[in-house]
Order: sequence, then C-alpha cells, then structure tokens
Amino acid sequence: MSNIPETGRTSRVTIRLVILQILVVSLLLTLGGRLWYLQIRNGQEYDQKAANNHIQQVVTPAVRGSILDDRGVPLADNQTRLVVSASRTDLLKQRDDGLAVLTRLAGVLGLTPKEVTDKVRLCDAKTPKPCWNGSPYQPIPITDEATTQQALQIMERREDFPGVTAEPTAVRRYPGPSKANTAQVLGYLSPVTDAELTASEKTDAPLQRSDQIGRSGLESVYDAQLRGKAGVTRYEVDNLGRVIGKAGDTPAQPGANLVTSIDSKVQALTEKELAQAMADARKTYDSITHQNYKADSGAAVVLDNNTGQVIAMASAPTYDPNEWVGGISAKDYKALNDTKSNFPLLNRATQGQSAPGSTFKVVSTSAAVNAGYDINGGYPCTSSMTIGNQVFKNFENESFGDISLGRALEVSCDTVFYGIAYDQWQKDGGTDPKHAKDWFYKTAHQFGLGAKTGIDLPGEVTGRVPDRQWKQSYYDAMKDYWCKLKKTSKKNDLATAIARENCTDGYVLRAGDSVNYAIGQGDTLVTPIQMARIYGALANGGTLYQPTIGKAVVSADGKTVTPIKPKVAGKLPDSKSTLKYINKATAGVVTDGTANWKFAGWPQDKITLHAKTGTAEVSGKQTTSWLTTYTKDYTIVMTISQAGTGSGASGTAVRRIYEAMYGIEKDGPKIDPGKGIMPTPVAALPKISGDGVVVPASSTTLMPSQHGTPGDPGPVLAALTPTRTEKLLHGRKSWS
Repeated sequence: MSNIPETGRTSRVTIRLVILQILVVSLLLTLGGRLWYLQIRNGQEYDQKAANNHIQQVVTPAVRGSILDDRGVPLADNQTRLVVSASRTDLLKQRDDGLAVLTRLAGVLGLTPKEVTDKVRLCDAKTPKPCWNGSPYQPIPITDEATTQQALQIMERREDFPGVTAEPTAVRRYPGPSKANTAQVLGYLSPVTDAELTASEKTDAPLQRSDQIGRSGLESVYDAQLRGKAGVTRYEVDNLGRVIGKAGDTPAQPGANLVTSIDSKVQALTEKELAQAMADARKTYDSITHQNYKADSGAAVVLDNNTGQVIAMASAPTYDPNEWVGGISAKDYKALNDTKSNFPLLNRATQGQSAPGSTFKVVSTSAAVNAGYDINGGYPCTSSMTIGNQVFKNFENESFGDISLGRALEVSCDTVFYGIAYDQWQKDGGTDPKHAKDWFYKTAHQFGLGAKTGIDLPGEVTGRVPDRQWKQSYYDAMKDYWCKLKKTSKKNDLATAIARENCTDGYVLRAGDSVNYAIGQGDTLVTPIQMARIYGALANGGTLYQPTIGKAVVSADGKTVTPIKPKVAGKLPDSKSTLKYINKATAGVVTDGTANWKFAGWPQDKITLHAKTGTAEVSGKQTTSWLTTYTKDYTIVMTISQAGTGSGASGTAVRRIYEAMYGIEKDGPKIDPGKGIMPTPVAALPKISGDGVVVPASSTTLMPSQHGTPGDPGPVLAALTPTRTEKLLHGRKSWS
C-alpha cells in the first residue's frame, strides 16, 4: 500500500485538471482569434480570393498590326488560315472524355489519333511535348492548316464533333512584295516566355500566354504598338471545373499599324543587286590570293539624305522570315545559327563592322582642314612612304606628284594622308605626347563614329575609333595575354611579334597607328549605316540625322496617327566652304577618279553623282569592297566582304539601283522620271480607313492591310455573314 495520504493524491489530480483546463481554454482562445482574423478582419480579402478560384479566363489573341512600306504595301501582315480547335471543357462532359470525337477528328485531318490526343493533353513536368501549355479552358488548336473541305466536314457534322470548331484565324505572314525579303529589317515572332509573363504582371499591359513577341527587327522595337491587347472572357466554374456561367467579357483590341520609310520596290532591287554583285565577285579572280573572291557577306543601305529615313536595307546572307511562322523547327533554327550558313540572322547593315578603307578619307580630309592644313596646298602623292623601318605603300604603287586634298580624294592617294597624319602625330608629341590635339580622332567622333547611330533596330553595334583612350583600355585588357605569349611562345609569326611589342607599351599611339588610321585601316571599324549617315550629311549640308525606319504608328481604325519625326543628332565639324570642296572632290571621283570606269556616260550634268571608293585590307582575308555614293536626294552604300575593290565589286550594282530609281536609261544619258521607281522621296503617309483598308500614298487603289491572297474566299468564308466576312478579310479579328 502507498504511504501517500489521500488528500495529497486529490491535490495532485486537481492541479493536473486545472493545467489541462488552462491549455484547453488557451487553444480555444487561439482558435477563436484566428477565426476572427480570417472571417472578420480579412474576411473580405479571402472572400475575393475564394470567388476568384471559381473564375477561369479564356483569352482571345489580338490581331497584330501590319508593317507597311512607305506607300502602304504590306511588308508584314496577317494571313487568314482555317484553324481547327478542341474545347477540353466540352470534351470532358462526354462519357469517354471525348476520345471518340478526337479519333473521328484525326480521320478528317489525316492525323493519327495519338497525334490529336497528345495535343489536347495538359503540359506538366512529366508530360513531353506536344501538349497544351495554356489555360485548360482555352480552345486548343489542333492544326492551322486545315483545308476548306476538312472545315466543311466538321461544320456540317456538328453532332459528330461536339466541342470542335473550325474557324478562320489571323496568322502572321511576310508576303515579300516585289520579292522584297526584308528579313533582317522586319524580324520575326516567337511565343512569350514564362519569365516575360512574370515580368509583365506588374505593368499596365500584362502579357498573355497566347501572345507572340517580336524577337528582332521592327517586330521587336515596335512590339508594344503592333501587338494590341488580347481579349479576355471570364467564366464561372464549380469545384469540379464545370462552367456554370459567364462572369464578364473584355473584347480584344487589334494592334496598330507601323508605316515605314522602306520602299518595297527599291528594297527588292537593292537585295537583287547586292546578291548579283556577290555572285559576280565569286566569278572574279583575285591576283593576290590566286583564287576567286569568296564574297561571303555584304550589306547595302539606301538613305533619304534630308530626313535620315532608310529607303532600303539589304543584308546577305539572308533567310525567309516565314520560317518562324507557327514555330520554327529545331533543324531550321540550327541552320540559321550554323557557322556554315554565316549567320543570316545578323543584320550586316547595323551589326556588321569592318575597316572602311578609303571611304574614311572624307573624315581625314575634314580633320586635316580643321587642324590647319591648307585645303588647296600641294601634298606629295608618292608611290610609298617610309616611317622608321616600315614602308607604307600607295595602292598599286601609284604616284601623282604634288596634288591637293581634293585630288587626293579623287584618285584615293594613300601617301598624301599618310604624310599629313604623320606630321600631325609628330606635332602632338609622337610617342611622348604632352597636349595632343588628336584632330584625326576627334573629328571621327564628331562624324558620329565609335557610337551607335540610334537607328530603330535592335542590336546595333558601335564600331570603333582607335584613339588613345581605346588604346589604353585595350592594353589593360590584353596585357597579361601579350606578356604570357611573349614568355612562352617560340613562334616567329605575326601574332607573337605583335605580342612581344605590345607587352611593354601596347598603350602607346605609334606613328604606324596614326598613318594607317588616316586611310581607314588598322583598328578602325565602322558599320554601313554609320557610313550612310556620314555621306548623307555631306549631301544635305552637314546635318547628321538619327536614321529611322519607322515613319508613323497608325491605329487599327486609322483615326490616330503618331508620326515618327526625323531627329537631328549633330552637325559635321565643317564649314560650308569645306563641305562644298569635299562635294566637288567626290563628284570628281565619278568623272575623273577611281569610280569613273563604272560610271562612264552617267548624266552628271542632270543628276550630280558623288562617290568614294574603298578597298579595306583584312588580315588573313581577301579585301573588303566599299562604295559610298550620294546624289541630292539619296545616299547608297554597299559593302561586300572578301570581294575586291570598292568600284570593282559594287560599282555596277549601285549604278543600276540609281538608274532604276531615277528612270535613267541603262548605261545612257536619257532620263524618264515617269519610269523611275522612286525619283523623289515619298513624303505623304498612306491612309488607313476604319475597316482596315489602306489607301496608298501615291495611288487611289485600295488594298486590305491584313489579308491572305485576294480571290474567292471559298465556301466556308462565303457561308459567313457579309459583316463577318469583311472583318475577316481585313484581318481585324477572328470569329466564332
């Protein structure tokens, strides 16, 4: 028996009961407080969330706006295709979850049942593609290539295909008017990513999973304006996901149209002539490398001198932008990024950079004048020039005696510019500068080189002005590599020799750097659009415009027009007399200089043509051809990698572009402006009516801005009401 008294046991039990009661009361108070917090304090918030859990959204993609040329011709628009879709909501109401319907549908579309059922299954971490990654309440597209006959079978036998629709839908296309490819300028689309969806949630215009985003070119830069706003229909669903009612509807807003300065006829011609010039170069023997020129890439730009607007921009190699429509295959994507294809996605006009060769001499002429050298003085044009122990030769060892700067431009005499640059380098202190003026480098920056032009295309590169600052930063980045190579390499090749020299004082601006730079060689890099802007400024009196392609953004109904006005970016550092002098010299290049053999018979008295040729040497490669030209209205620049001399590779092509634009009889003096495809720049904008019809700037002919090939719409479209058919053909929206 226990020795504990009865009263002691009772006391301990009482204490335990009290503690238990306290715990129970505490738990009840905590639970009550939590219920008060959820139901009273934040009740409204959680009621809202609960309600939202029973609302599902179905998104109707907005019709993307067109990209038009300067006359209103579509460069990118939307093609009407018959899209067959299946509704999971309707299919799941059936006993077999719609398997029989999908099997019958596969037979109509010429697909296997598995191909169709795979497309309507929902994506998750364990489900491989194809699968549906959008809302389960969204109609799921099975194919966008249905034929009229297939659509009729589905529409006429609706009892056999519950939950299946066949309806016309706008799909992006690049029609290539006049065979103008315009690929690198237009760009392409691809589906929105999860990261972009998340990032857009905090913006005023959140993206939808069904959206297509511009990935390059104008499609990218003007994506927000072109994309429009998707429509959203909200449905009430029960806890099993069944639709029980409609909670609201926000209609889609079509995207705006972009009117560009591109002229599709000039664009097509520029692309054709660039391709032909490259093909001709590949048939031409290179006496230096003893093989034909490779002509592996090139670019051409046609610029309006008085606005900075781009009339045409060609880049080679190129690709078909329609390859991206509907999703590009892995095979095609790999080919576009393969070294063997030489990267056709690059826009060589804005992203390709090389030494400019003698086309740079207009910059050097301005620098020499601004540095105080006599513009009419006599400068020795010898066959070569020796500086230290290095010989700098004139092109093909030509010698013209003492000549002026103007004549040096006409005959492209290297040694004249060598001599002036070397003299100025010595005045600046040589290898031990004190207060260097650096006129040649300063002037290049004033001409806009070494910086982006600001053109409305993505991915533009800056080029390079190899001044003292660049030399120092490059030395800082390369010093360790150069010094390591100097210590370890036993080779006697050029790379090792340069490393040994640069390890100690690679930051020093040497005489050889300066004289090479003066003729557009050495470490200098420019892009075709930079050179087009420079020569356009020479033509218009010295104004450097920010190049643009977009001309105006016009709302889908045509009521709101937002012009994209030309922007002045700067002025050339030249007096009127200097500009006049350079213009006279560049005209002399055509009549008495290095371009004369390609422009013999040109009607110079009626349409004054100016030019500068350039043959840029590239280590380990054949020479790069440059030809920069301008008239009162236009500048045309063409460059071809590994193609020989400027006039030799590009002269014929550039001449043909001018002849077609102005209506000049081929290789003759007769001019018929009526036959010119663009004798003067187009100033007016095309007009877009409320139903999406475009009235071209130079014509009264009407053309739909967003439609497929004109003609019989077929029995499916004919079965629609006239209003729906009209809206469909104009691409304003799809129907259901």
